Amino acid sequence: MAELRIKGTGTLKLFESDNTSSVTIASPASLSANKTITLPDADVTLASGTMLATDGSGASLTSLNASELGSGTVPTARLGTGTASSSTFLAGDNTWGAAGGGKILQVIARSTSTSSNNNSTTPAATDNYATITPSATSSHVIVTMNWRQQAYQNGGNGVNWGWQVFRDIGGAGYSDVYPAAETEMMGLTGFSQTESNDYKWPCCCFMDSPSTTSAVTYKLYIYRRGSVTTTYFGAAGGGDRTTLLEVDGS
Repeated sequence: MAELRIKGTGTLKLFESDNTSSVTIASPASLSANKTITLPDADVTLASGTMLATDGSGASLTSLNASELGSGTVPTARLGTGTASSSTFLAGDNTWGAAGGGKILQVIARSTSTSSNNNSTTPAATDNYATITPSATSSHVIVTMNWRQQAYQNGGNGVNWGWQVFRDIGGAGYSDVYPAAETEMMGLTGFSQTESNDYKWPCCCFMDSPSTTSAVTYKLYIYRRGSVTTTYFGAAGGGDRTTLLEVDGS
């Protein structure tokens, strides 16, 4: 078997017939330093063996199969645009975004034992309310209220009363937000005594989308139904409560 050996620090140069393009291979004695092999500009076919490079940009490499990645970690900057962190996720459009809509961002709760009454058919404010400042205009607010309400009627055959939740945004004034129409809570009927009382422990829960980052206050209003009924909020006890939950709407 024929062999071609180079002694010392010489090099082996293979030229084409026109002496223009060449392959330069360093001798074994000088392989301790980095060496450059210059190949012709045209395509080069490696008949056998492996040609490896430990540095370089790799810009000319194409058709790489990601399944061949056997170790290491792909930097997050290469996965998508935006900022990757423990609170973001990679969306299908290759952008890093805030982690999931529907997350509870804050909880506000307020209790009261202050009673009030109203003998008008026009809704009047109670002391059952709470205020929340949403962190984004896309946020939703889940409103939960529970209270004790009493209707009192002197010399009648029945009692009934109603309620609504009003909302104020940034001090602009209160307007009804839930339900859209007055809700009548019917009391007991058919009393024969001269004074009749009806106690209820209502509650409500709904989701609102105020589309603001200003302070939002939700307040319970009550009103009477019928000609001689007076309705009381927080009567004979108290412990009424409003709870507000901000929900991420992104």
